[in-house]
Amino acid sequence: MVAIRNCSFCGHQIAPGTGLMHIKNDGTILWFCSSRCRKYMLEYGKDPKKLKWTKFYTKVR
Repeated sequence: MVAIRNCSFCGHQIAPGTGLMHIKNDGTILWFCSSRCRKYMLEYGKDPKKLKWTKFYTKVR
């Protein structure tokens, strides 16, 4: 059975066969729904709670 995963940055669901997987040196696996989410987390170091288009923003506000 194929698992539906959630994006590690924005919290949206990722359809099977899509998305990006990033494995850190300590062994943790991060799943991203788009390159925008990957860039915001890994390159820019943004907090998802401060961006209006993420699900984590709506949970906090």
